[in-house]
Amino acid sequence: MRILIFGDVVGRSGRRKVCEALPFLRRDLAVDFAIVNGENAAGGFGITPKICDQFIAAGADVVTTGNHVWDQKDIIPYFDKEKRLLRPHNYPEGTPGTGMGTYEDSEGRRVLVIHFMGLLFMPSLDDPFTGIERALLNKKMGEEYAAIIVDFHGEATSEKVAIGHMLDGRVSAVVGTHSHIPTADHQILPGGSGYITDLGMCGDYDSVIGMKKETSIARFRKKVPAPRLEAAQGEATLCGVIIDTDDDTGLTTNITPFREGGRLSPTPPFVSKNNQEPR
Repeated sequence: MRILIFGDVVGRSGRRKVCEALPFLRRDLAVDFAIVNGENAAGGFGITPKICDQFIAAGADVVTTGNHVWDQKDIIPYFDKEKRLLRPHNYPEGTPGTGMGTYEDSEGRRVLVIHFMGLLFMPSLDDPFTGIERALLNKKMGEEYAAIIVDFHGEATSEKVAIGHMLDGRVSAVVGTHSHIPTADHQILPGGSGYITDLGMCGDYDSVIGMKKETSIARFRKKVPAPRLEAAQGEATLCGVIIDTDDDTGLTTNITPFREGGRLSPTPPFVSKNNQEPR
C-alpha cells in the first residue's frame, strides 16, 4: 500500500496548494491512501467544515488536526457528522469527536489512523503513551489492518522519538506534526516502522512557521500587545512523506520525504509504481 501524508496545512495558500495538487499526486504517484493534517488551514487557526470538505473532495481519506482544533467554533458539531476528521485522541472523555478511526482504500484494505498530542510544551491532556497503548490493544497489522498510521502532534522532538521507538514494529509508521519545519530523520526503525519527527507544513516558508514574518518578529521584540498573527499568503511548499507498506505485515518498506513548490528545495522526482514521474 502507498500512503501519502501531508504536514500541517497553513492558511489559504497552503490549502489551495493541497487541493490543487492532491488529485494529480494520487493519480501520478499511484497513492492508495492520503492523510492531511489541516489544523492551521483556516487562516492559521483551526479548520472549518467547508475546508475539511474541500480536503476530502480533493482526495484526503483522513484529516487530522492538533492543538488548534477548537479555534473555529463551527467545527465542534461537525465531528458528529464527519468521521474522517480526527482530533487528538487524548482529550478527556466526553470531548466531541474521536482521535482514532478505521478506513478503507479503494481495494478494501483497512487502515487504522490514530491521532495523539504530546504533553511537553503543549496543552495538558491525558498521557499519550498510556493512551496509545490502550488504543492499540488487540489490534494487529497484517490481520485486521493492512496499515496503522500514527499522527503524533507535539512540540518536543524527544517525545516524538520516544513514541516512535515505543511503537516500532507495532504500527506501519509514526509521523510527527506541529512544528511546521520538515526534519531530515525519515527512516525505517529497527522493528520495521516508518518514522519522521516532523512532516513540515504545507504553507508559505517566506514566513515564521507560516505566519507573516513582520508581525511575528514584532511579537518577539516587544513586550506589549501586538497585532494578531496572520497567515502568510505567498506560494506554498507542500511537505510530507510517501510511505510504502507490506500488505502481509503492515510494516514500512520505504519512506520518502516529499517537498514541492514554494521556497524549499524540492525532493527528487518520485517514480510511481508504473515508473512514471509525476507531472
